[in-house]
Order: sequence, then C-alpha cells, then structure tokens
Amino acid sequence: MKAARQTTLRETATVTGIGVHSGLPVTLTIHPADENYGISFVRTGADGAPDREVRANVRSVTATEFATVLGDADGPLCSTAEHVLAALSGLGIDNALVEIDGPEVPIMDGSAAAFVAAIEQAGIVTLASPRRYIQILKPVRVARGDCFGELRPYPRGFRLEIEIAFDNALIGRQNLAFDLTPETFRREVARARTFGFMRDVSKLWSAGYALGATFENTLVVSENRVLNAEGLRFPDEFVRHKALDAVGDLALAGAPLLGAYRSIRGGHKLNHAVLCALMADASAWTYVDAGQIARRQRGQADVAAGMVVPVFGPDVS
Repeated sequence: MKAARQTTLRETATVTGIGVHSGLPVTLTIHPADENYGISFVRTGADGAPDREVRANVRSVTATEFATVLGDADGPLCSTAEHVLAALSGLGIDNALVEIDGPEVPIMDGSAAAFVAAIEQAGIVTLASPRRYIQILKPVRVARGDCFGELRPYPRGFRLEIEIAFDNALIGRQNLAFDLTPETFRREVARARTFGFMRDVSKLWSAGYALGATFENTLVVSENRVLNAEGLRFPDEFVRHKALDAVGDLALAGAPLLGAYRSIRGGHKLNHAVLCALMADASAWTYVDAGQIARRQRGQADVAAGMVVPVFGPDVS
C-alpha cells in the first residue's frame, strides 16, 4: 500500500459501545485532522478533570496484557486501542484525532468491522502533503521462549505473515500471509473477532479483565467447539484476529511500514517488543516519502535503497 499522499476523514465518525475489559459504556469519535498531524487519542475530561491527549506511537504504550494500553506520565489514557488503530491503518488513514469519553475503546462485535464501517461512511479525503513511510532496511528480531517476531525488508509494501499454535483441538496451528491494502484488510481480517477460552473466564474476572465480554463481542472457545451461536466467520478466524491485532499494534510505528512482519505465537507484547527493537536501531530503518519510492522504482535501484542488507541482524531479546 504505497499511496502518494496523506489522507484523513471527510467528516467525523462515531461509534458507541462498551469496553470488553472494563464493561463500561463509551463513545468514540474519530475527527478529521490536518496533514502531518498523525494519529492522537484524547480522553475527554471526567469529573471536571482536563482533557488528556497522547500521540499514537510506540512510546505511548503503557501495558500490553490482553490489550494495548496507551498513556503518558500521568498513567493510562485508554485501553484496547488496537482495533481502531487497525481500522485506521488498514484503510490508509494518516491523520485523525480519536476522542473517547471512557477508559477503553469500545469492543463493538470484537472485530474492526464497526470502525471500518464508520470511517467509510464518514468518507476519506486525500490531502496535499506526501505520505511518509518507515522503510525497513535490515531484519530486526525478538525471540522469547517459543515466541518469535521479526521485521525485515520488503520493497512492495507492508506484508504480514502470522502463525499461531494453541493446545486446543479446535484451533491448533494456523497461518495467514497477505500484503496489506485497504481491500485485503477489509476482506481478510477486519471482521475477525477477539477470542477467549471458557476455562480462563474465572481467572480473568478475578484479575479485573473481560468484565464486559459477552457472546456478542467475543468468540468463546471450549475444549473442542465455539460456544457462540453464530459460529466462526472464517475457518481460521483465530489467526486472522491475531493479524488484525498486529496491524493495530504496528500502526504505533507512527507511519506506514514498508517491510514484512513475521510473527510466531505472538501477541500484543511481542508486537510491541519488535517495534521497540526496530525504533532502537537507527540503522534498521529510515523515513522515505512516496516521491522517493517512485524515483527508486523508476531507477530500478530498490535493493534496500542501494544498501547491502545482511540476511539476519543481531538478535534482540
């Protein structure tokens, strides 16, 4: 997905629901924003407190247990940001202000479909400034136990290669690979729902998680079947949802990625760790705009921008 110019929404887009972990009602409104603004989240003031705003970038992540939480030095601002971030990134939105009036982005049906519908109803407009990308120049890897994540060079856009493996007869091992475009995002992952295991419900509730989870917003899995009356939307909906989460988590790079992301047994924590490892290695990435990409393609010189790329960069753990 290598569009030439930046985008934003034509009008505001609003959804209302509950938080899957908090169980609290919340309204989320996505506002248009000027070119070069990026993506920010603002929590409207409660009990007379002033509004708080954080930029949607890797430095704003304060927690990754069961969801991606954004905040600042004053503490968490909003939880479960990954699905709306995935919708913005997947549809190619560069600039937006996401306003919420509660502690958590609404879960809706457990997927990004409601956010996609709201954005498309509001409309998408093209701005004057060129889009800026983060181009991966060499592989950056994070390995933790049997979990593995890697970003590597890939000249044709942003590619995801996601593999999951669960000790559950219904899920088992699943794989999904695709190049991210608005069309593939809508078709392949936008409707894939979050999931959880019936055996974990009591433990999650005791820890203060999943207080708003229902059969309407979460795929609930027993040992060998899905308990939701609707059943699965895809035979491999589980890996598709993990890919959806990865799109949202990696949107916190702050600009669209030109590279490939491979994840094995990953989740929010691994996605964040790989992105942190990338940002920490200034030799592994660079900013490029659409004009630079076009010139390289015309000149047939897009072998990592003329650089020699090693097969593997140093391990990061």
